[in-house]
Amino acid sequence: MCAASNSFGMDGLNLPYSLEAEQSVLGAILLDSSCLSRVRSVLRKPEYFHLAQHRAIYAQMCALEDFQKPVDFVTVLEALTAAEVYDDAAGKTYLTQLAQMVPSIANVMTYAEIVRNKYDIRTLILASREIIDTAADGQTPADVLLDSAEQKIYDIRQGRDTGELRHIGSVIVEAYDRLQKLSTDETGEFAPLSTGLSGVDAVLTGFNKSDLLILGARPGMGKTSFALNLAYNVGVKQKKTVAFFSLEMSCMQLVMRMLSSEARISGPQLTSGRLSPEEWKSFSMAASMLHNAPIYFDDTSTITVPEIKAKLRRMKQVDLVMIDYLGLMTTGRRTENRVQEVSEITRTLKVMAKDLDVPVLLLAQLSRGSEHRAEHRPQLADLRDSGSIEQDADVVMFLYRSTYYKDGEDGGQSDNPNAAELIIAKNRHGAVETVPLHWEGQFTRFTTQEFIRPNG
Repeated sequence: MCAASNSFGMDGLNLPYSLEAEQSVLGAILLDSSCLSRVRSVLRKPEYFHLAQHRAIYAQMCALEDFQKPVDFVTVLEALTAAEVYDDAAGKTYLTQLAQMVPSIANVMTYAEIVRNKYDIRTLILASREIIDTAADGQTPADVLLDSAEQKIYDIRQGRDTGELRHIGSVIVEAYDRLQKLSTDETGEFAPLSTGLSGVDAVLTGFNKSDLLILGARPGMGKTSFALNLAYNVGVKQKKTVAFFSLEMSCMQLVMRMLSSEARISGPQLTSGRLSPEEWKSFSMAASMLHNAPIYFDDTSTITVPEIKAKLRRMKQVDLVMIDYLGLMTTGRRTENRVQEVSEITRTLKVMAKDLDVPVLLLAQLSRGSEHRAEHRPQLADLRDSGSIEQDADVVMFLYRSTYYKDGEDGGQSDNPNAAELIIAKNRHGAVETVPLHWEGQFTRFTTQEFIRPNG
């Protein structure tokens, strides 16, 4: 059964499909409408069918289900007739043929997989032709061409819908399924990614997939330390995969900071290597805890967004991406000015977050604007180089410590010298609030606890 057929597409390309598999899927749905919901998990759009009449039949079946109408011989025939796909007689004849030629309803998912496989092959053939045509004209730079080609192949592998309009009904069904999964999700697979900081999660509900999040601060405020704390909370405590791209610090420096924070040994002391037996014990325990964590570092100092995207695609799984920091990033090609370059970087990072369906945390330095104000707390206007940062970001956060400023409103002194704030200045999903934090400078550690644990 299911022998492959071929038809000619654009420019005479030989495009494979299985006539028998397409007919068997549609026939099985006509005989048992409960098959449709299962089939749609594999064949999410009518375009997976090669023949135009099959696409039309499947589209009407899906529309009937979306509107909670019965899907059977009579209703499908009526819908096809109303849409002028078939006249009544021709429709009856073909639908009858479809129902009669199904070998086994029990194998409908196998037939659907065949249809999907043929679609992927056809898509790959057409994408390959497009890549060849683009490369042959000699006008596209090699890095752009490679990224485009990789993106096309990645989209096919991920089964992404590219370019087609979606009816609201299908999206509602997807939203309903998502809410059901969230309501019964005991593993946290479908929930936003927890930061490990209760106060932050209370405002943001965690980091949402496909979001671009900006963490801004003045130099030395602790933004890299905060990001590493989050990486620890996600990678070690939740065992989620973190990809950390550092354009400023080496992998060794980053890991030493994480070890310092976890072992509660100051950075200078850890760097010196002069540790007491008790400190060596703490270091060993911290190293053992971090050793198998799914945290990956890349310290390429000149990395571009396309290169980051390419490396992430090659990872089997990634739950959080961190980039430190925006000021050191470039597009890798000439631009008119830095403002334009930053705009392009943030725009492509937002697209990357959406394409890979993963939260991206981008660190950014703030301008000196806050230093010249009596009130030093950062504002959105302090984002350096481009207003597009605010525009492209789903969430914008600022780190602030009053003791950072010797001439601050409290003269650099505070009732709690370890007090810090995470100012959520933009939140596309909810409220903007300030979350109190606790800063342990000697261990480069941020927490939501209002006390310092004893060393060791």
